[in-house]
Amino acid sequence: MLLPNEKTPRWVVLLIDLTLITLSISISFILRFEFIFNLIKVQLFEIYVTNIVVFLFVKCLIFILFGVYQNIVRYTSLQDMKKIFFAISTISIFAILLNLFSNIFNTNHFLPTSIVIVDFFVSIFLIIGIRLTIKILFIEFKKRVTSSTKTENVIIYGAGVSGLITKRTIEKDSDSNFKIVCFIDDSLKLKNTRLQGTKIYHTDQYEQLVKSFNVKSVIIAMQKPDYEFQNKIINLSIKNSVSVLKVPSSKSWINGDFSTTQIKNIKIEDLLGRNPIYLNPDKINEDLKDKVILVTGAAGSIGSGIVKQITNYKPSIIILLDQAESPLYDLEQELIQMGVKVNFDIVIGDVSNKIRMERVFEFYKPEIVFHAAAYKHVPLMEDNPSEAIYTNVLGTKNLVDLSVNFKVHKFVLISTDKAVNPTNVMGASKRIAEIYAQSSTNTKTKFITTRFGNVLGSNGSVIPLFKKQIEQGGPITITDARVNRFFMTIPEACQLVLEAGTMGEGGEIFVFDMGESVKIIDLAKKMIRLSGLVEGKDIEIKVTGLRPGEKLYEELLSKEENTIPTHHPKILKAKIRDNKVDIKKDIELLIELFDNQNNIQIVSLMKKIVPEYISNNSEFSQLDNK
Repeated sequence: MLLPNEKTPRWVVLLIDLTLITLSISISFILRFEFIFNLIKVQLFEIYVTNIVVFLFVKCLIFILFGVYQNIVRYTSLQDMKKIFFAISTISIFAILLNLFSNIFNTNHFLPTSIVIVDFFVSIFLIIGIRLTIKILFIEFKKRVTSSTKTENVIIYGAGVSGLITKRTIEKDSDSNFKIVCFIDDSLKLKNTRLQGTKIYHTDQYEQLVKSFNVKSVIIAMQKPDYEFQNKIINLSIKNSVSVLKVPSSKSWINGDFSTTQIKNIKIEDLLGRNPIYLNPDKINEDLKDKVILVTGAAGSIGSGIVKQITNYKPSIIILLDQAESPLYDLEQELIQMGVKVNFDIVIGDVSNKIRMERVFEFYKPEIVFHAAAYKHVPLMEDNPSEAIYTNVLGTKNLVDLSVNFKVHKFVLISTDKAVNPTNVMGASKRIAEIYAQSSTNTKTKFITTRFGNVLGSNGSVIPLFKKQIEQGGPITITDARVNRFFMTIPEACQLVLEAGTMGEGGEIFVFDMGESVKIIDLAKKMIRLSGLVEGKDIEIKVTGLRPGEKLYEELLSKEENTIPTHHPKILKAKIRDNKVDIKKDIELLIELFDNQNNIQIVSLMKKIVPEYISNNSEFSQLDNK
C-alpha cells in the first residue's frame, strides 16, 4: 500500500484520470438527457460510442503532451491547474471544431456540442477537484505526523514572492521539521493581512511574537532586504537566542529551483552589510567604455572586485596585473566561468620593477590606471619597513611616473584609512604614496586618491580569522576590547572607487562614508551566537594585547583635513594641506634607503615626510621623542 508521502506511479495517476474523464463524459450525457433514457436516447448514445472512445484516448494524449503528469499530485499548484485547464480546453475546442466541419460537409457530428460543453466543466471540476482534495488530505496528514514529532516554530521575514516560495517549499518538504507560525514584513500595508492563510505581522511586533509563539528560528526570505530593518531583526534574534537563517539569492538556486537544504545560517557579512548604493552608470560608462584599463593588484580582494565591476562597462581591454601567480590564475578562471565577454590579459609582474612596468605601459598604452597593489598587513610591515617602502612607495612612484610619461588619462590610487594620522609603517607608507601621487597633479594625468576602511571578506580580514577560530572550538583572539573598526563590503567599496574615479578632476582625496564603526569584541560575540554557541561557555574570547603599530580607533581624515560634500552622499572630498615643494626629493631619498636595510633610518625619514606619523606600541616609538 502506498503511503501518503510516497510518490504515486505516473501510470496510476493516468488510470485515475482515465476513470474520471470516462465518468465526466457519462455525467455529461446524463445531464444532457435530463436523466431520461428512453430507447431513442439509448440508441443515440450507442451511435457515439466509438467517438467517445476516441475522445477519451485523445484527451489522455493531450494530458501527457501538456505535462500534466510531470508533477506530484499532492503538491498540485496553480501552475499545475493551469496545465489541466488548457489541456481540457484544447480537446474541447478540437471537438467543437470537428462539429463545425461536420456541418460544412453534412456529416455526422463527432459529439453533440452540448455534450462537449458540459463535459468541459465536469472534467475541470472532477480532475482539479480530486487533486486539491488529495493535497488537502496530505497537508492534514503531514500536520498530524509533524505534531507527533519534534517541530521548530519559525517566522518567515518577508511576505513577498520569496517569502511565499519559502513557505511552499517548507510545506512540501516532508523531512522538514519547521512549523511556520507567521510572516513578518516591513510594510505597514501588509500588517494583519494573510498570505495563503498565514498571518502577516509588522517587524515592530517581532520580539513579542518570538515570546508568544516560542519561536526557535527566523528565516530571512527577502532578495533585496532593507539592511536597517534586517539588522534590527538579527540583533533581536541574537538577544532572544533565536537562530537566524537566510534564503539565498535566486541566482544561486539550483537549476532555478529552491529547496529547504539551501536555507543556511546567516553570515556576519549580512549583519554588517548596508543598503545598496546608487551610482551614475551613464557617467561611469562614458569614462570606461572602449578604454584600455590597467588594474594593479588585480588578484587581491579590492583589485579583483574592481575588475568585475569594470567588466559591466565594456572597456576595450582590461590588463590584470599582479605578482601573485595562483590567485591571478584563479581570477582568470572565475572570469571565464562568469562568461565575461570583455577582453582581458593576464600579466605577471611586480609594480616595484620599473623595467617590467615600463614594458607593460609601452605595449598596452593604458588610458586609465586603478592602482590597488600594496602590502596591507600592519604587523608584517611593522617588522619589514623596507618592503613596505619598496612596494607601497616605490611601486606607486613607478606607476605615477609612467602614467605621466605615457599620458594616462586618469590614475586612481586605492589608499586606506590607516594613512590618516598613521601609527604604523604600513599606514605611513600609504600616506607617502598619496603624497607622491598628489605632487604630480600639474600634468595631463588626473591623479585621484580613494580612502576607505576594512572590507568584509578581504584577504587577511578579521572575519575569516574568527570563523576559523570558531570552527576549531576557540578561543577567539582579539587584541583589545576597545578596538573599533569601520567595515564595507567589497562590491560597495569597488563601486565607490569607480564613482570617485569618474568624478575626480585631479589632486583630490575622496573619503567614503563607512557608516558606524563596529567594536571588534561585539563582532566576535555576534559571530559566536550566530553559530549557535555561547561566548564564555562554548567559545572563549581571549584578549592578547595590541599588536605593534595597531590603533584602537581608525580615522578617515587627519586633524588638518576636513571634507566637503560631493554629488554622491557616500563620497566626501577631503581638503588637504599643501606639501613641501621638495617632498619628492625626500621620497626619492627614502627609496634609496632600501639598499641599506636600516629600519631605523627608513622609519626616521618616514616620520619626517609624514609629521603626523606617531608610532603606537612599536619599537619605533623611540624615534618620536627626537
